[in-house]
Amino acid sequence: MNSRKTPIDSTDRKIARLLAADGRMSWAELASALGLSGPSAAERVKKLEQRKVIRGYTAILDAEQLGAEVSAFVAVRLEQPRHRRGFIARVNRLDGVLECHHVAGDDDYFLKVRVASLRELDKLVSEDVKAVDGVAGTRTIIVMSTLKETLTPAFSAEEPE
Repeated sequence: MNSRKTPIDSTDRKIARLLAADGRMSWAELASALGLSGPSAAERVKKLEQRKVIRGYTAILDAEQLGAEVSAFVAVRLEQPRHRRGFIARVNRLDGVLECHHVAGDDDYFLKVRVASLRELDKLVSEDVKAVDGVAGTRTIIVMSTLKETLTPAFSAEEPE
């Protein structure tokens, strides 16, 4: 654990778990689940937001119903580390890229992408990603079906030992 980060206690972990399951939970519902008053629960949430433990609230959308039917993972290899800044800047502007992870191993980055069609995936990889200066190569893995997908990290409601 990074020593510069203030550890969160079991109540904070419970708040995180409850709000991850239902971000629209009322202060009264949250307070009741925690055994706290509404103002106390609200203050704890505010502190978690200030510390960026809670980074925001969002609706979870069904990508397929919105027309983004193709999911893929794209591994990217750069020629040199000096190309990172330009690559990251370009990836941050691509709507089809949902996630970008710097990884260890043969590849430098792993992208999670979601687009409407294979044609759009081909365009994203060939014209948008491979066209970035310094991209030495890519490998694309097309998702056949998704069995589990979550935005919430696994953690216990208890404090770590």
